[in-house]
Amino acid sequence: MDIKEIQNLIKFVAKSGASEVKLEMDDIKITIKTGGESHSEAPTYVHQIPVSQPVAAQAPPAAVEAPIATSQSPKDDNSKYITIKSPIIGTFYRKPSPDKPVFVEVGSTIKEGDVLCVIEAMKLFNEIESEVSGKIVKILVDDSSPVEYDQPLFLVDPS
Repeated sequence: MDIKEIQNLIKFVAKSGASEVKLEMDDIKITIKTGGESHSEAPTYVHQIPVSQPVAAQAPPAAVEAPIATSQSPKDDNSKYITIKSPIIGTFYRKPSPDKPVFVEVGSTIKEGDVLCVIEAMKLFNEIESEVSGKIVKILVDDSSPVEYDQPLFLVDPS
Protein backbone atom coordinates (compact mmCIF):
# COMPACT_ATOMS: atom_id res chain seq x y z
CA MET A 1 0.00 0.00 0.00
CA ASP A 2 1.55 3.31 -1.05
CA ILE A 3 1.00 6.80 0.38
CA LYS A 4 -1.59 7.75 -2.29
CA GLU A 5 -3.76 4.77 -1.36
CA ILE A 6 -3.48 5.66 2.32
CA GLN A 7 -4.44 9.28 1.65
CA ASN A 8 -7.45 8.16 -0.42
CA LEU A 9 -8.49 5.83 2.40
CA ILE A 10 -8.25 8.66 4.93
CA LYS A 11 -10.41 10.93 2.74
CA PHE A 12 -12.96 8.15 2.25
CA VAL A 13 -13.22 7.43 6.00
CA ALA A 14 -13.53 11.14 6.82
CA LYS A 15 -16.41 11.54 4.34
CA SER A 16 -18.15 8.32 5.41
CA GLY A 17 -18.78 9.48 8.97
CA ALA A 18 -17.29 6.33 10.55
CA SER A 19 -15.74 6.93 13.95
CA GLU A 20 -12.95 4.36 13.63
CA VAL A 21 -11.54 2.10 10.91
CA LYS A 22 -8.81 -0.51 11.38
CA LEU A 23 -7.05 -2.09 8.43
CA GLU A 24 -4.48 -4.90 8.72
CA MET A 25 -2.63 -6.32 5.72
CA ASP A 26 0.45 -8.54 5.98
CA ASP A 27 2.90 -6.35 7.93
CA ILE A 28 0.98 -3.03 7.76
CA LYS A 29 -1.54 -1.94 10.35
CA ILE A 30 -3.49 1.30 9.87
CA THR A 31 -5.99 2.79 12.33
CA ILE A 32 -8.01 5.88 11.38
CA LYS A 33 -10.03 7.54 14.13
CA THR A 34 -12.41 10.44 13.59
CA GLY A 35 -14.32 12.48 16.13
CA GLY A 36 -17.47 10.40 15.60
CA GLU A 37 -20.58 12.57 15.33
CA SER A 38 -18.78 15.69 16.52
CA HIS A 39 -17.74 17.78 13.50
CA SER A 40 -15.62 20.15 15.62
CA GLU A 41 -12.97 17.52 16.24
CA ALA A 42 -10.49 16.84 13.43
CA PRO A 43 -9.80 13.20 12.47
CA THR A 44 -6.83 11.47 14.07
CA TYR A 45 -4.70 9.24 11.85
CA VAL A 46 -2.40 6.48 13.05
CA HIS A 47 -0.12 4.66 10.60
CA GLN A 48 1.96 1.85 12.05
CA ILE A 49 4.69 -0.09 10.27
CA PRO A 50 7.01 -2.62 11.93
CA VAL A 51 10.51 -1.45 12.85
CA SER A 52 12.09 -3.80 10.31
CA GLN A 53 10.50 -1.85 7.46
CA PRO A 54 11.62 1.76 6.76
CA VAL A 55 8.96 4.45 7.00
CA ALA A 56 8.55 6.00 3.53
CA ALA A 57 5.99 8.67 4.41
CA GLN A 58 3.33 9.43 6.97
CA ALA A 59 -0.18 10.82 6.68
CA PRO A 60 -0.35 14.63 6.64
CA PRO A 61 -1.23 16.25 9.98
CA ALA A 62 -4.76 17.57 10.35
CA ALA A 63 -5.19 21.34 10.24
CA VAL A 64 -6.29 22.98 13.48
CA GLU A 65 -8.22 26.24 13.29
CA ALA A 66 -8.70 26.97 17.01
CA PRO A 67 -5.46 29.01 17.51
CA ILE A 68 -6.42 31.30 14.63
CA ALA A 69 -9.66 32.30 16.33
CA THR A 70 -8.04 32.90 19.73
CA SER A 71 -5.18 35.00 18.32
CA GLN A 72 -7.57 37.67 17.03
CA SER A 73 -8.84 38.88 20.41
CA PRO A 74 -5.44 40.09 21.80
CA LYS A 75 -4.82 42.08 18.61
CA ASP A 76 -8.00 44.07 19.26
CA ASP A 77 -6.68 45.13 22.70
CA ASN A 78 -3.33 46.20 21.21
CA SER A 79 -4.64 47.87 18.06
CA LYS A 80 -3.51 51.33 19.25
CA TYR A 81 0.10 50.11 19.50
CA ILE A 82 2.70 49.70 16.75
CA THR A 83 4.19 46.22 16.45
CA ILE A 84 7.90 45.97 15.71
CA LYS A 85 8.55 42.68 13.89
CA SER A 86 11.66 40.63 13.23
CA PRO A 87 13.19 41.38 9.83
CA ILE A 88 15.11 38.06 9.82
CA ILE A 89 15.15 34.52 11.21
CA GLY A 90 17.59 33.96 14.06
CA THR A 91 18.09 34.07 17.82
CA PHE A 92 16.76 37.11 19.71
CA TYR A 93 18.99 38.76 22.31
CA ARG A 94 18.02 41.73 24.48
CA LYS A 95 21.69 42.55 25.33
CA PRO A 96 24.74 43.21 23.15
CA SER A 97 26.68 40.69 25.29
CA PRO A 98 25.99 38.72 28.50
CA ASP A 99 27.79 41.24 30.76
CA LYS A 100 26.09 44.35 29.28
CA PRO A 101 22.69 45.84 30.21
CA VAL A 102 19.62 45.26 28.04
CA PHE A 103 18.96 47.63 25.15
CA VAL A 104 15.38 48.49 26.21
CA GLU A 105 12.97 47.70 29.04
CA VAL A 106 9.19 47.97 29.25
CA GLY A 107 8.54 51.69 29.74
CA SER A 108 11.68 52.82 27.90
CA THR A 109 11.24 55.79 25.57
CA ILE A 110 12.71 55.14 22.14
CA LYS A 111 13.24 57.19 18.99
CA GLU A 112 13.94 56.28 15.38
CA GLY A 113 17.34 54.63 14.99
CA ASP A 114 17.64 53.38 18.59
CA VAL A 115 18.89 49.78 18.85
CA LEU A 116 16.17 47.60 20.39
CA CYS A 117 17.80 44.15 20.29
CA VAL A 118 20.24 41.92 18.45
CA ILE A 119 19.28 38.94 16.28
CA GLU A 120 21.97 36.36 15.58
CA ALA A 121 21.71 34.75 12.17
CA MET A 122 24.44 32.45 10.86
CA LYS A 123 26.98 33.66 13.46
CA LEU A 124 26.33 37.32 12.54
CA PHE A 125 24.83 39.65 15.13
CA ASN A 126 22.36 42.07 13.50
CA GLU A 127 21.32 45.16 15.47
CA ILE A 128 17.60 45.79 15.08
CA GLU A 129 16.87 49.51 15.08
CA SER A 130 13.55 51.18 15.76
CA GLU A 131 11.72 52.71 12.83
CA VAL A 132 9.28 54.53 15.14
CA SER A 133 9.42 56.77 18.18
CA GLY A 134 7.42 56.05 21.31
CA LYS A 135 7.36 54.05 24.51
CA ILE A 136 7.95 50.28 24.84
CA VAL A 137 4.70 48.78 26.15
CA LYS A 138 5.51 45.08 25.89
CA ILE A 139 8.43 42.82 24.97
CA LEU A 140 6.90 39.81 23.22
CA VAL A 141 9.95 37.49 23.01
CA ASP A 142 12.14 36.00 25.74
CA ASP A 143 15.90 36.56 25.66
CA SER A 144 17.87 33.91 23.73
CA SER A 145 14.73 32.64 21.97
CA PRO A 146 14.54 31.68 18.30
CA VAL A 147 12.46 34.08 16.18
CA GLU A 148 10.90 33.75 12.74
CA TYR A 149 10.72 36.31 9.95
CA ASP A 150 7.92 38.84 10.61
CA GLN A 151 7.41 37.59 14.21
CA PRO A 152 6.27 40.39 16.56
CA LEU A 153 9.05 41.43 18.98
CA PHE A 154 7.88 44.65 20.67
CA LEU A 155 4.71 46.70 21.14
CA VAL A 156 5.31 50.46 21.03
CA ASP A 157 2.90 53.23 22.07
CA PRO A 158 3.56 56.02 19.54
CA SER A 159 1.78 58.74 21.59
